[in-house]
Amino acid sequence: MQPFFLTLPPKQQSPSIGYTSKLFLMGSCFVENIGAQLNYHKFQNLVNPFGIIFHPHAIYNLLERVVTQRLYTEKDIFYHNEQWHSFEVHSQLSNENKDLLLDQLNEQLTQTHQWITQTSHIVITYGTAWGYEHEQHIVANCHKIPQKEFDKKLSSVPELNRCIKNTLNLIKSINNTATIIFTVSPVRHIKDGIIENNQSKSHLITAIHQTIEFNNKTSYYPAYELMLDCLRDYRFYKPDLIHPNDTAIEFIWEHFKQTWLYESDTQKTIKQVSEIQRGLQHKAFNPNSEAHKKFMASLSDKIKKLTTQFPFIKF
Repeated sequence: MQPFFLTLPPKQQSPSIGYTSKLFLMGSCFVENIGAQLNYHKFQNLVNPFGIIFHPHAIYNLLERVVTQRLYTEKDIFYHNEQWHSFEVHSQLSNENKDLLLDQLNEQLTQTHQWITQTSHIVITYGTAWGYEHEQHIVANCHKIPQKEFDKKLSSVPELNRCIKNTLNLIKSINNTATIIFTVSPVRHIKDGIIENNQSKSHLITAIHQTIEFNNKTSYYPAYELMLDCLRDYRFYKPDLIHPNDTAIEFIWEHFKQTWLYESDTQKTIKQVSEIQRGLQHKAFNPNSEAHKKFMASLSDKIKKLTTQFPFIKF
């Protein structure tokens, strides 16, 4: 009898990700979820330094500024609802103080440039092909400005194809050895409409595959397909029926591990880190008992051994 669900077996990709790897993750909610797992397991990574960004053109615009080190100035920000904002970044970076915002943006820009030059793997997740244009530029965030001030448009496959190619060229100009992993976020953009969301996702998927077919050191990770086809049930969503819940995120993380983090040494270290993390979260019934003191001494010894092997790991 056939199983009552589809499976998508992981295919090991090379070069694999290990504890000596450095990762840069940018884009929509999926990289936040995977980034949280990477942080928990103490990998070296930088995740969305400018906040969540959904559209390929918005991601390209930001990367172009990072790669060319084009610093932010007053003309790149604006004041609205008692805060200063930039159309290029998420509202989580907005600030009541203009100078503090500029300082933060430029500090992030410099640090991101430095990190990209050193990174071994870059994960870019696109969320939507629907964009909001303001003065002929697709913005990363509208910052609650009235929608009438923007032109909403669906980027075509050729437009997205050119954008992705330009993004690859930008990255390669400062790091020609990094492996670039593209994904499409499984999060539905229902505000655009169900039909419109599916049209958007199909444009993204088609453009990515057309681009990576002719580019070395690039690949596609099927986060969208894992959620929509393998976990084809609303019990794997949060109550909003849009975002994957913890069970779904764990499922995709396990698949991602088997695809990219499969080396035995890496798996061993992941297990060691997980044991330490669980130990640190343990709440003792009797903190003064001999059993708990032995437990803490053993935990301290495990931390010392692991951080000696990997000095960048901090608990």
